[in-house]
Amino acid sequence: MYRISSLLDRSRGHAGPGHRSLAERFTASAGAEGRFRTTEECLQWLGEQRELQAYAVERVPFDKLQGWRFTDDTGNLVHHSGRFFTIEGLEVGLSPFRVPTWTQPIIVQREIGILGILVKEFDGVLHCLMQAKMEPGNRNLVQLSPTVQATRSNYMRVHQGRAIPYLEHFAAPRRGRVVADSLQSEQGGWFLHKRNRNIVVEAEDDVEVLPGFCWMTIGQVRQLLQLDDVVNMDARTVLSIMPFARPHTGTGGDDPFRSAVLRSLEPEASTVHTVTDAISWLTENKARFELTQRRIPLLDTAGWHRGADEIAHVSGGYFSIVGVDVRAKDREVGAWMQPLLRPAAPGRLAFLVRRIDGVLHVLLQARPAAGALDIVEAAPTLHCTPQTFRTLPTAHRPRFLDYVLDAPQRQVRFDTWLSEEGGRFLHALNRYQIIEVEDTFPATPPPNFMWLSIHQLMTLLRFGNCLNVEARSLLACLHTLW
Repeated sequence: MYRISSLLDRSRGHAGPGHRSLAERFTASAGAEGRFRTTEECLQWLGEQRELQAYAVERVPFDKLQGWRFTDDTGNLVHHSGRFFTIEGLEVGLSPFRVPTWTQPIIVQREIGILGILVKEFDGVLHCLMQAKMEPGNRNLVQLSPTVQATRSNYMRVHQGRAIPYLEHFAAPRRGRVVADSLQSEQGGWFLHKRNRNIVVEAEDDVEVLPGFCWMTIGQVRQLLQLDDVVNMDARTVLSIMPFARPHTGTGGDDPFRSAVLRSLEPEASTVHTVTDAISWLTENKARFELTQRRIPLLDTAGWHRGADEIAHVSGGYFSIVGVDVRAKDREVGAWMQPLLRPAAPGRLAFLVRRIDGVLHVLLQARPAAGALDIVEAAPTLHCTPQTFRTLPTAHRPRFLDYVLDAPQRQVRFDTWLSEEGGRFLHALNRYQIIEVEDTFPATPPPNFMWLSIHQLMTLLRFGNCLNVEARSLLACLHTLW
């Protein structure tokens, strides 16, 4: 865990006057301290928000899960309104893969939600309107979130609760100028075809700051991202789609790693592959894998058992489905109950990076997922739950798992524990790492891996279903290193 005091020196100063491109304006904000609060004060504010309201989340058995029921014919877990989401069964066929077929529970949420950050200039520097938002699945309940983080059911007020603040800036006809907008996927192993609209809007009028919201620069949000469990997944994915350019000032100085990071931001930088190569590589892997998905009754998921208070695999691994009772006075609805997916163990997500001709490259893998909309997305170099493979021989363990587990501290450039989406997952904690490989690391990766620059990853993010949500989170983490 990083100390805030050791991070502040990297984000002092404001951008100068003059005409700047959109990417330059976002880059300037990434190197600026905020007008309204210091970063330490932002962290203190987040803690105060956590104390202001009485939050409570308790596990409850399924027969006490008000508003939810198991259907008689399928055993699917559904909400009485027919909205929000359902827990169903999924039969998966994947070839070539070490386990060609299996069944599992899956979250089915057909709605496309909104994850939006509102930005506005103050003293010539863009600031993000961030929210201190409670989610029942967060270990610490309140984390730094986008301005708007809402499912369609929520912002259509199916729950008959209060309106979503600031929604008018993101839903057409909106107030403000869209600067980034794309449909992006969520966890393909746990959701079926789930996507959210990731959007950044620049406010052109005055914006009232409501309780629980705070203006911060991108630089301040990045500093908080280097702390354990502060910036939530939804904020990370929206941060990843923001446009950035190489800073005009700063060459990396005497730090060759930072110099390589800065060069990796340049569109003209020398790279191993082109963006066209990357799209072709993804397309080839989508054609190589044959993925079949068939929704089945939850009752028919082999190897899964429904008890009084959880649906779990007979091995005790993977994940379980549990019920929770939530009390949260500052949410649109002050109390509700819902199911959550609870992972059996923490995950490990890592980018392996290396300097190639002075340009930092990231090793991506083309990874299929059970609930993926388009078969394959570019994923972190390592994307797994190590506990699942602890007893397997090396040949059956994920590629690069042992390399990441054994990496010496001197090669680790980023290392933070971060939670996944707390509105659907209970204590879904992953260790996010960026590890620089040594010169002896094989230069030619396996066929389903590819070296790409930071700018190339940013280019791919203009399209949906290219980078999975874990890779987008790691890209946001990688941006903290320049």
